[in-house]
Amino acid sequence: MSWLDSPAHARWLERHTDTLLAFGEAAASTDVGFTWLDAQGRPARSEPVELWITARMTHVYALGALLGRPGCGTLADHGIRALNGRLADSINGGWYSSVTWDGDPRDTTKAAYAHAFVVLAASSAKAAGRPHASALLDKALANSKERFWDDSAGAVVDSWDTEFDSLDPYRGANANMHTIEAYLAAADVTGQDEWLARALRILTRIVHTEARSSNWRIPEHYDSKWRSLPDYNRDIPEDRFRPYGATPGHGFEWARLVLEARAALGDGAPSWMLDAAQELFARAAADGWDEGGRPGFCYTTDFEGRAVVRHRLHWVAAEALGAAATLYRATGEATYGEWYETWWDYVARDVIDREYGSWHHELDLEGKVTAEMWPGKPDIYHAIQATLIPRLPLAPTLATALARGLLDRP
Repeated sequence: MSWLDSPAHARWLERHTDTLLAFGEAAASTDVGFTWLDAQGRPARSEPVELWITARMTHVYALGALLGRPGCGTLADHGIRALNGRLADSINGGWYSSVTWDGDPRDTTKAAYAHAFVVLAASSAKAAGRPHASALLDKALANSKERFWDDSAGAVVDSWDTEFDSLDPYRGANANMHTIEAYLAAADVTGQDEWLARALRILTRIVHTEARSSNWRIPEHYDSKWRSLPDYNRDIPEDRFRPYGATPGHGFEWARLVLEARAALGDGAPSWMLDAAQELFARAAADGWDEGGRPGFCYTTDFEGRAVVRHRLHWVAAEALGAAATLYRATGEATYGEWYETWWDYVARDVIDREYGSWHHELDLEGKVTAEMWPGKPDIYHAIQATLIPRLPLAPTLATALARGLLDRP
């Protein structure tokens, strides 16, 4: 029996979900949002209150509320208040990228990446029946449609200045990837198929066109005309959000999203989607896993598959687990279950922090904890989802599936 079919493994995942939820509670230490946590799980006062962290943690605790965990609903409500509060730009619309602990704007750019998580947070909170979530979702979707969606491209633009007057010419796959996640969740809770249709248009551009023509490595960076920029950030390859080259972790993440969209589309799903998910998974595993003969996944490669940044980031392993689980559900092929078990063994041995909790966010090639790119443990979003995706069906999305009582009935 695959672990993915095992009630005993589901119980193990459930226990780990609870330890992660407990670890993240300390992030609700300021009224203006959820804070960055350090390696011991303490609020990191050296870091601002980030929009993307606040939105992701709101999503996480909405899931916790749907799991029936006491206190999680209150934490989700804390996030909703923050997203309706000092993180929101009441003059120009949208949300600041970050604010100080006192709630003063710090980074006032308007980024599609972080705004996608606002949609996700509001969608999950609405599924959980939290107060004011529905109004927040309406506002976030209207903002996404008006400010970020480029209908001619079938994708979202990346970032604006504070007033939404000046648009950065850069276009990015990462922001579009998380917009897909958000749109799929929004389609479920609103019943509006336009968000599913938009998600499919992004997938068609990035996966069916760009990745297919790049040997299933995702080109991450583009100019305003959506021409690929393969040398972008070659001089700063360790960038947290815009690294040079291809990112195996995103290959896994896109593979999962393709399968989730395919399941949501049902009989209307294009025929290319399953094959594309399998190809993305195979390429990411071949390029990333055990790179250099050492356990774990490298962060980035060039477009020939040679490792560039060799540090092991926790989120890559989490997305590999999610992709393996979804492909197992979609195909029933044992090899995906085997990869899933191999990668949980690695995470349990090397990545989970047995002393302080949560997952080490960054390891070096030798498996030692480091913090060159990611100091501390900013949030628990990726790790939590790695414990829930294996227990839920491919569609609907996580919060709606929990609301419908589909846990452990994939």
